[in-house]
Amino acid sequence: MLRIKKNDTVKILAGKDRGKTGKVLKVDPARGRAIVQGVNFVKKHARRTRQDEQGGIVQREASLDLSSLSVVCKGCNRPTRIGVDILKDGSKVRYCKKCRGVL
Repeated sequence: MLRIKKNDTVKILAGKDRGKTGKVLKVDPARGRAIVQGVNFVKKHARRTRQDEQGGIVQREASLDLSSLSVVCKGCNRPTRIGVDILKDGSKVRYCKKCRGVL
């Protein structure tokens, strides 16, 4: 089950941006990767395809492996593991394993 979702605040656990936090912009469950806002910038050489477009070297966020991300709990404000509970009405809820707060 995928525990990291779009718009979650995550902390980077490994790599060149270790320790930084950011918001998840996009998740690719098939590849097990996510794009985090303001983290893991790479330089891409872009060709000018339209007359009004700027060409050259462009900086953009690259994807990170989901195993190097940890969700930051809103309640205790710490990176935590995520648990899943099934409520009595049958819906699933993610919760913080440290403070048991609902995410």
